[in-house]
Amino acid sequence: MSKLLVTDVLTQAFVAEGVDHLFTLMGDANMYWSARMADHPGMKLVHARHEHCACSMAHGYALATGKVGVASTTCGPGFTQIMTALTQAARGNVPLVVFAGDSPMGAAWYLQELDMAPLARATGAHYIAVRSIDRMLDNVREAFHVAMTERRPVVLSVPMDLQRQEYPYMADYIPSADLGPVAQRPLPDPALVERLVGMIEEAERPILLAGRGAVRSGARAALEALAERSGALLATSLLGKGLFEGNPYHLGIAGAFANDHARERFVESDLVIGVGAGLGHYTTEGGYLYPGAQVVQIDTAPRGLWQGLRTADLHIQADARAAAESLVEALDRRGIAKTGSRAPGIAEGIAAASPDGKEFPVQANTVDPRRAIQELDAVIPKDWDVVIGGGHYFSIALTHMSGRAPEKYHVVVDFGAIGSGLPAAIGVAAARGDGKVALIEGDGSLLMHVQELETVRRQGLQMLIAIMNDGGYGAEFHKFRAHGMETGVREAMHGRGDLAGVAGGFGLRGDTVSAMGRMEGLFAEHRAANNASLWDVHTDDLIASRSYRRVHYGEA
Repeated sequence: MSKLLVTDVLTQAFVAEGVDHLFTLMGDANMYWSARMADHPGMKLVHARHEHCACSMAHGYALATGKVGVASTTCGPGFTQIMTALTQAARGNVPLVVFAGDSPMGAAWYLQELDMAPLARATGAHYIAVRSIDRMLDNVREAFHVAMTERRPVVLSVPMDLQRQEYPYMADYIPSADLGPVAQRPLPDPALVERLVGMIEEAERPILLAGRGAVRSGARAALEALAERSGALLATSLLGKGLFEGNPYHLGIAGAFANDHARERFVESDLVIGVGAGLGHYTTEGGYLYPGAQVVQIDTAPRGLWQGLRTADLHIQADARAAAESLVEALDRRGIAKTGSRAPGIAEGIAAASPDGKEFPVQANTVDPRRAIQELDAVIPKDWDVVIGGGHYFSIALTHMSGRAPEKYHVVVDFGAIGSGLPAAIGVAAARGDGKVALIEGDGSLLMHVQELETVRRQGLQMLIAIMNDGGYGAEFHKFRAHGMETGVREAMHGRGDLAGVAGGFGLRGDTVSAMGRMEGLFAEHRAANNASLWDVHTDDLIASRSYRRVHYGEA
């Protein structure tokens, strides 16, 4: 009978935690564990070409499934590559566990030795060092417990020489889910419910602003009932996009990406109730979106100060759905039913509102990025997952796409970093396994980790990749233009290249789109092919998004 090694027991523990996908790049310190993970039936390994991408893939997997995403790196230079990915996950409240192989404890000297703890903690991740076989399984359990309950990444450091030791005990592992708290819906304080009901009764133009917490709570029906009783209009934060899709009183995204009609309604509002939303800088446009409103925040962990702002006049600590249901019950009990913001013509005004109606001449052999996103939105079925990376184009994508449930949008911009869209989409595609994943990404972002196109091909992921190619770094050259700095514009533009040809070189289908009306046919070809496709969409670099024109060009 072969002896049981620590590596074997660690593998069994991860499997017991429900891990079915591992995103890894193997090196000396994690190669044996990764290989043992591959031996388990039902386990799927996705081998990334860069450690940052392995973590971003696990990030995308967690967004798609709600489970803990698991990535693995080796020590030293393998670990230092993932600082941005860890920070993104920490800022986005994404549960990850990173199995980080560490340098051997018994070595007098090791080339790749590094103190990983301060680096991990600086990103906002939790750090757990496995240094004892006796405590090893407790360490694994703690890693998954913290990742899920605190919704943040955890780095589990495991020295390579410890992994190869013989395990002296019976492998008896209790998963973290067996010991964790039962999911609960915290109810609001009845006195605060009555206080808010009084505010609703006095308000003439209320707005309900729901965020990701409301999505996770399944609060749509309760919030729509509350809005109907109170006469409130509805809006979402960026991360709540899609929650009220189809509701005639839904204004869309609040804040930096709001359309002009929505801005007018917010300016008029005298009561804004944020539900499951942080009410941070972008959502409230630095606190200037609703200058005349009283503000209430309902959240499981409300903050009085957030991103340099006073978030609300009244904070209610409660689950989004539970609070909405309590408020509806209280309004009904007191016989309060108001028209509020829902005056005649409001729904028609909302329906007629455009995210960006300004017309621009379009340069030859390019397309208007706004119209390109609309055409893309029309051809991608509404049951597909859409992953959107960071960059100038992403505000256009988020304001011009519609008709999807909130869980179908995956936005990877929590740290303001570019380059993570492609690996995150790989994680979503691996989780779904049905080919119904589309990535919208920028050319600069793609080229940061273009090597992962090979991963797409090798893993057989039939995803659609649409690159909004403006020939450079749009966030930078539009800001340079706004300040009349033509030298900066030139330095931020590098040419469009042949991204379709690059995709072909990696074994994917590649097409260049430089005229409108092509996407329907290309999408049919994509569906018929047993491969991933990349569309190199040449967008007009002179057309800035509405949000950029407002903030940087001073457009009213």
